Amino acid sequence: VCTYLAENKINILDISQTIVSGYFNMMMITDMENASVDFEKTVEDLDALGDGIGVKIKAQKEEIFESMHRL
Repeated sequence: VCTYLAENKINILDISQTIVSGYFNMMMITDMENASVDFEKTVEDLDALGDGIGVKIKAQKEEIFESMHRL
């Protein structure tokens, strides 16, 4: 995942890792300002990458994340 982000000029700003109900969770905050691909392409690529390595990768825009966590 980090290799994909680096290759597409997506900067990792922060990473947190936790175990929730026995499941490993990692959250990355990234900056796509200088990305060489758009958000929709990134979502598709990360979904395919996750399928290939046996994990679920979900990407969402900051606005959606903030709205969800204000409820």
